[in-house]
Amino acid sequence: MDVSVQGGTALVTGGVRGVGRGIVLVLARAGMDVITCYRQESESVETLRRELKEIGGRHRVVRADLAEPGGVEALLSQCSEQTQRLDLVVNNAGVISHVPYAELTLEEWNRVVHTNVTVPFQVIQQALPLLGEGSSVVNIGSRAAEVGIPQRSHYTATKSALVGLTRSLAKELGPQGIRVNVLALGVIATEALDAMPEEQRTAMRQRYEAKTALGRLGTPEEVGEAVLFLAAPLSGYVTGATVHADGGIT
Repeated sequence: MDVSVQGGTALVTGGVRGVGRGIVLVLARAGMDVITCYRQESESVETLRRELKEIGGRHRVVRADLAEPGGVEALLSQCSEQTQRLDLVVNNAGVISHVPYAELTLEEWNRVVHTNVTVPFQVIQQALPLLGEGSSVVNIGSRAAEVGIPQRSHYTATKSALVGLTRSLAKELGPQGIRVNVLALGVIATEALDAMPEEQRTAMRQRYEAKTALGRLGTPEEVGEAVLFLAAPLSGYVTGATVHADGGIT
């Protein structure tokens, strides 16, 4: 049983905060060299750099706004400077907003679709020269794609689109030994939850914990561990799948 990813290189988009940060740190602790990106300078960028330095390895935390023209190209150029091979690509960067459908503007629709679908398409396509036999692509999806959520029609549409993209690419890239999967998340407790007013935070926890089979919210580290499984040879026959890391949410 081969669970080792030691010595591999991973690209994780949007890895400075929340779920992305959990993924980055889990992979780094497992022995992978991790390249990740952020849009704006912040304290989170510096603290991540310090944590990665303490873990050890050849990690890079680079500025790249993937939604801007040339942003994906710039990121993949930096990947090519560091390595000739990517063993793992995680499309984690994404946006969400809550807008009643009757009020949803074309501008907001296009913003969410571009970031959540077009950017992963570009990242995978431009990473192809660095992918090969044994490489894994993980697209971060959502349980929302299956159940739908009011006022998030644009967001759920993008997560459904990722499933279709993933299944098609799994078949197209499979002959090259490249696996492509979706990791569909439930409600994950991140610093965004911690930043809410106490009353709102408590109400949200109680609401979603009651809907979840395990009776609790997930953690970014648990998401990272699920990504680690999909990166490792242990999951070598898993491709085109939607793997749920949602605690059994209804």
